[in-house]
Amino acid sequence: MDYVITGTGSDGEVELSLVLPTYLERDNMAPVLAQISTVLQNVPGLTYEIIVVDDNSSDGTYEAALEAAKRLGNIRAIRRTEERGLATAVIRGWQAAHGRVLGVMDADLQHPPTVLASLIAAVRNGSEVAIGSRHVEGGGVSDWSYLRRIISRGAQLIGLVLLPEVLSATSDPMSGYFLIRRSTLAGHTLNPTGYKILIECLARSRPRRISEVGYVFQERREGSSKISSRIYTDYILHLLRLRVDLLRESRFVRFCLVGLSGVVVDMGLLYLLSDPRTLGWGLTRSKLCAAQAAIITNFLLNDAWTFADLVTSNKSKTQKLHRFVKFQIICTIGLVINATILNILFNYAHMNRYLANMIAITVTTLWNYQINRLLGWRVTEPASTR
Repeated sequence: MDYVITGTGSDGEVELSLVLPTYLERDNMAPVLAQISTVLQNVPGLTYEIIVVDDNSSDGTYEAALEAAKRLGNIRAIRRTEERGLATAVIRGWQAAHGRVLGVMDADLQHPPTVLASLIAAVRNGSEVAIGSRHVEGGGVSDWSYLRRIISRGAQLIGLVLLPEVLSATSDPMSGYFLIRRSTLAGHTLNPTGYKILIECLARSRPRRISEVGYVFQERREGSSKISSRIYTDYILHLLRLRVDLLRESRFVRFCLVGLSGVVVDMGLLYLLSDPRTLGWGLTRSKLCAAQAAIITNFLLNDAWTFADLVTSNKSKTQKLHRFVKFQIICTIGLVINATILNILFNYAHMNRYLANMIAITVTTLWNYQINRLLGWRVTEPASTR
């Protein structure tokens, strides 16, 4: 299921909305909420709310949260009866939140509430995301066994292989203790699986300013751990889904897919025009004609799909013509590069004409993408007149 966070908090906006996803955590409710409230009340000028999102626990967790809310204030409790899962519980809490900054932490006191003050300070200093990390100065994992440490690091290594551009952004991408600006998430579609909500947030929003605050992961005081083999399976499935989604959403991937359609046009016409068994034209003349046809089809597809978000308000025929002229100039330069490489490889290196053409196309694609991204679809609005 897809979830979207709105751009602003609803009525009664506060600075921070902190979500605690819970399941069978009754005995931890009173102490964790009391400790969090104490920390947040001592942060100068902070307005906040704490939102407990419980997955219909049978031990009275929801009721314990309501009791704590009566004593402490600034606490809301939500009980989910149909959905399950930590990540989706967090997002449901954020959707109901009023805060300009959204946060999450565990409800079992394994995340020390005292770190909240430093996370808030990091966001106030301009960070889009502030992450509680076990792997920076001041961080640690308490009394974890070597096996648990190996499993944790192994899971992170798998993530780095599958999603290097996401997991390399922080020392602790597996952290479940962080704050993120609502504006950073606003408008992005979230579709998490399992427990690792931070990876979903980083992958979808790609924040530029990330801070890390060290904390020592504590041993559970009450209740039992929810870790199971299912969590690791969900983690792998989540990574694979994100990898597929990010590839599909990537502007460069879309540009390359359009380029592949151009390759079909280019190769087909090159065969029809230059092959001795067909028209038998000269290679250079055939290449120029084939490439020009590919340029036209590529422009139309890129304008309608690859760079569609950049031309939303610039759809007039004149503006489109300007983009085509820029695309034509950039691709003509690329065509010169292409034809030069093709002739060198075919005439001097005696490479097969089609293999030589494919190499030339690859080099030219990189040129075309970078320059078109920087110049071709750079749309500037006309100066306003008074």
